[in-house]
Amino acid sequence: MADRQDSSLSGLTENEAREFHGIFVQSFVLFTVIAIVAHFLVWLWRPWFPGPSGYAQSVIDSATTVLTYLV
Repeated sequence: MADRQDSSLSGLTENEAREFHGIFVQSFVLFTVIAIVAHFLVWLWRPWFPGPSGYAQSVIDSATTVLTYLV
């Protein structure tokens, strides 16, 4: 039977657990950065808090701006 001090709940050795933890932390940080960038880009596209005229006015302003650049 294996010595209880050498085994872990996950079945990984200490070096394997450290490697897995490092990969997990890097993946989590990368995911968080991507999520923050995505939220910022969506907020630029359509702010979460509409202006005094609501979202309809901001859509009209955006369309007017785009048409001004095209013409």
